[in-house]
Amino acid sequence: MIPQLTASTIYSTLGNNSSLVPLAIKDIANSCGLTTASYIAGDKVEGKDRFIDEFGTQAIWLWGIPAYKKILDVTMFKPAGIDPEVDVRILKDPKILKAAKEFAPTKAIKESLENVAKHQKLAKGLTVAKFAASTVLTTLTYFGLTKFRHKYTENQIKKDYFEKQQEQKGNTNKNLSSQVPFSSAFSSVHKNNNKNVTFTGGVQDFIFDPVKNLMLVDASITGERLTHSRNPQDFFGYVIKEGSFWAFMYMAGPLIAKALEKNAEKKHNKSIDLDARVIESQELQKAFQNGTLRKHLEQFKLADKSDVDIYKFAVTPKNKNIVVEMAKKSDIIQLVKKSEMIDTRKYIDLKELRGVSEKLEKLLGQYETSGENLDTFLKSVRKLKRSAILKNIGSCIGFLGVIAPAIMLVMRKFSPEYQVKKDIENKLAAQPEQNNK
Repeated sequence: MIPQLTASTIYSTLGNNSSLVPLAIKDIANSCGLTTASYIAGDKVEGKDRFIDEFGTQAIWLWGIPAYKKILDVTMFKPAGIDPEVDVRILKDPKILKAAKEFAPTKAIKESLENVAKHQKLAKGLTVAKFAASTVLTTLTYFGLTKFRHKYTENQIKKDYFEKQQEQKGNTNKNLSSQVPFSSAFSSVHKNNNKNVTFTGGVQDFIFDPVKNLMLVDASITGERLTHSRNPQDFFGYVIKEGSFWAFMYMAGPLIAKALEKNAEKKHNKSIDLDARVIESQELQKAFQNGTLRKHLEQFKLADKSDVDIYKFAVTPKNKNIVVEMAKKSDIIQLVKKSEMIDTRKYIDLKELRGVSEKLEKLLGQYETSGENLDTFLKSVRKLKRSAILKNIGSCIGFLGVIAPAIMLVMRKFSPEYQVKKDIENKLAAQPEQNNK
């Protein structure tokens, strides 16, 4: 069943710093811009080399980790009898684990939680192993692509070089021995260097946040590109590419979002830091209209005596508290697929849950002091939220897709020839006897 696309889901996804979709959009813009710049600056061989690098890496980058994790779920978790859908962060608090089992929506989910509770060490070990293995396998797949790309580009340059040599000699016979088949170019993948990915610091953040998980892969990719650059031209090109990538793929987005949120609050006295699905929702508008929002906020506060108390309040079936409902919309509280039941195998970040309550209370206070009617107030909040998301992703796309490639084009003015091609051709020209064998 394909989820229905609405304005709220689109803006929510684009504004979510833990979603891969905004990263994919930014990366497509970056890849298109850099590939086009390579075709403009160089020739067909350089453009094709860049195309393989950019779009091949993009496919591995976006789909590698999820694909390997699915495989590892089947090959590691299933034989061990552990449900991979159980988030092991639940195990940190025994009281919350007990509540998760108590409020499990189905018998199967309850049994999964009970099994993980009995085999906590195994479940935690498998989770870390899946994270590490999927990250390393994705990184090694990229290294394989790089080996293939270098060999394939070299073979294309050799092929073109010998064809030009034959034309200059007026010889119609082509030097077939110089044309290495496409399939043999990929054979060098098996000679890939062994590299280990190490994990330090807040490992849990990287395990459970898909964007931070990708950062580990990107760190390996950046390191590989810089250390295995084929010449200074290649190196400085990657300095610009990787520097702009890290700046506007990971760092700038959250900073721009915070700046725009502060600006909206300072200039308009309207908070836009709630998820777009919350701001756009009809349920929230109704809670404002009928005056129940304040009541629900007070109800939430009264239940918040401890972590386990607020957890139980949140997962209680048929609890229609507006804070809980908005947390569901924000994916802080996750549901069983194709149902309205809360999936207690999933971790609930109680800090984020309480944050929803605080943000709703602030928005309500801003409305009460605004002097505006409800429609005008909420329309303004939605407009500010949408504008902030579009400005954020638009500025990142603009830099990655236009400015970074333009900088690389300007740099190529100082070194117009494709250095990789020049180096290979010079090497071939220096070994005429070997080339004619």
